[in-house]
Amino acid sequence: MEEPIPLHIHLVSDSTGETVSAVLEAASSMFPVLEPVTHVHPFVRTRVALDEVMAALEAQPGPVFCSIADTSVSSELFERAARLQLEVVDVMAPVVEALSRFGGERRIERPGSQYRVDAEYLERVAALDYAISHDDGLGPDYLLQADVILVGVSRTSKTPTCIYLAYQGIRAANVPLVSGEAPPEGLFEAQRAGLPVIGLTASPQRLAQIRRHRLSNMEISGENAYADIHHIRDEVTDARLFFEKHGIPMIDVTRRSIEETAAAVRVLLRRSRVPS
Repeated sequence: MEEPIPLHIHLVSDSTGETVSAVLEAASSMFPVLEPVTHVHPFVRTRVALDEVMAALEAQPGPVFCSIADTSVSSELFERAARLQLEVVDVMAPVVEALSRFGGERRIERPGSQYRVDAEYLERVAALDYAISHDDGLGPDYLLQADVILVGVSRTSKTPTCIYLAYQGIRAANVPLVSGEAPPEGLFEAQRAGLPVIGLTASPQRLAQIRRHRLSNMEISGENAYADIHHIRDEVTDARLFFEKHGIPMIDVTRRSIEETAAAVRVLLRRSRVPS
């Protein structure tokens, strides 16, 4: 198995950075050997802001992905990064160039123009706030406010999937299954109330790899049941039996990106709404 390759990646945006972050997340999922260390630089609209970006690039060099409407700012970014021999990719350029063949010069350079403060936007913000403030299911009242509840053992991508779903306006809560501990009663209460509950699982080998890496990042060494393959096999087996016992559909996330897992959740949600 190849050792992960750490790579500093800088995302520069004249708005929130959501667009360029989504592009990077989708593309980087195709390169599991890479271990991106992402630095997001939002609201870069002035030379002062660009100076801060350049200081970060000098301190931690790496490829740059940008989404900047103001061509004078983006051009300066390209020029200054070139002096540091760093590659810059404008993630919007190919699309804008293609559309210009149809729309001619009738384009605007308005930072963040893709974001409208409308009902849909506010719904996404509320869902994101819910996903972050209610991580790891805090109680039955909170779970009853969810559109879907994700359940699984540690490191089955529950939290990032909840946050990704939140960007799509879906309030997703997550409940961890902890070995030797009973699931919270709030989970069963929510299920009895008719809320969709979906189980996330993964291969023990993949979970062991992710957990060992997490312990390494936390500088925890020595034997640890958390990353022990035998312990993890028992956890995964118990989780699958739990899902089967309570009629909880499962999604195996072993070979899925966060986007693919979220898409599978949405498919299950659509099916649950179809009247029998």
